[in-house]
Amino acid sequence: MTDKPSPGEEDQLPARPLIFKGRGSTSNHNGRFEQLQREAFDDGWALEDADTPRLITEIIHDSSRSILHYNDSPDIPFDRSINPYRGCEHGCIYCYARPSHTYLGFSAGLDFESRILVKPDAAALLRQALAKPGYVCQPIAMGTNTDPYQPLERQQRITRQIIEVLAEHQHPLTIVTKSAMVERDIDLLAPMAAQNLARVFISITTLDRHLSRVMEPRAAAPERRLQTLERLSKAGIPCGVMTAPMIPALNDAEMEHILEHAHAAGARYAGYVLLRLPLEVAPLFEEWLQHHFPLKAAHVMSIIRQSRGGKAYDAQFHQRMRGQGIFADLLAQRFRLAASKLGFMQERSPLNTSIFRPPAATTARTAKKLTPQRDLFE
Repeated sequence: MTDKPSPGEEDQLPARPLIFKGRGSTSNHNGRFEQLQREAFDDGWALEDADTPRLITEIIHDSSRSILHYNDSPDIPFDRSINPYRGCEHGCIYCYARPSHTYLGFSAGLDFESRILVKPDAAALLRQALAKPGYVCQPIAMGTNTDPYQPLERQQRITRQIIEVLAEHQHPLTIVTKSAMVERDIDLLAPMAAQNLARVFISITTLDRHLSRVMEPRAAAPERRLQTLERLSKAGIPCGVMTAPMIPALNDAEMEHILEHAHAAGARYAGYVLLRLPLEVAPLFEEWLQHHFPLKAAHVMSIIRQSRGGKAYDAQFHQRMRGQGIFADLLAQRFRLAASKLGFMQERSPLNTSIFRPPAATTARTAKKLTPQRDLFE
């Protein structure tokens, strides 16, 4: 016999989130700039588990007129970056880049994972930027906001086109990714690495397949990322591992094991970041915790707030990556001890900027301005 709610009681029951297969977020709330709010709800007809319909990815052409993004942040090791895509199909629930989608009028939730802006003119715009008379060569970082090797890259190939331009003009770059697709570009990256022009970091958050599946649903499996590290290293490409983010009471206990496996696979640089929950990411992450780990949710958020001055997030430079307090200090000590014991390099040697050859002015064509188009890709 099934207990049914009494009349009027249904209105008091919490709304059940609509779960889409292969997506991380459980909601699609509007961003902070929107005047109206929309909210999805389960009307009792939603299908369950494997029968749940897929959320189709929408591709939107981005007609940006520049491609290099500069920053002067004192707590990151690069001053410029390229993002071939806005939004990311990997769907990592913890992604600190989610709020960037709200500037476009989209949600930081499911929109961030399913409405992806692509930059087809990226390579031409990059060539144009490198040819400017006042350009000063410094390493370009890729993968700082969204993953340059997210699933769409297989068809779009924008990241590869960017690397081809950098390789042609002997310009250094660094890459951070959770995807095994970076192996496709070993033919470009290995010769660059031989000239000290390339370095690749693989982000590994957990070795637990189940946790990885629900936390970062469309990223490569943990063991596949380790295999990628090994293949890149054997190709002569200097590699590192990012144990990021470390989430209290969820994956932080794995940090030493991740570092051990990554070092065995060939990683020689390492880094970590304490979970960051800026703006819209905090409520999205709490919703996700309540759905997937309801018994741990309160404990996880309590430690996060203890490490962030009582808030879900502290955006201060030097604090935002590491946090403060007992847990944050212990995590930092654990990382230093493990990295030292395993022999990870304590400092990253500079990449080579001395052999950069700027494009000739005649080859730096102005990229054509695209009319925004939309199409669907599953």
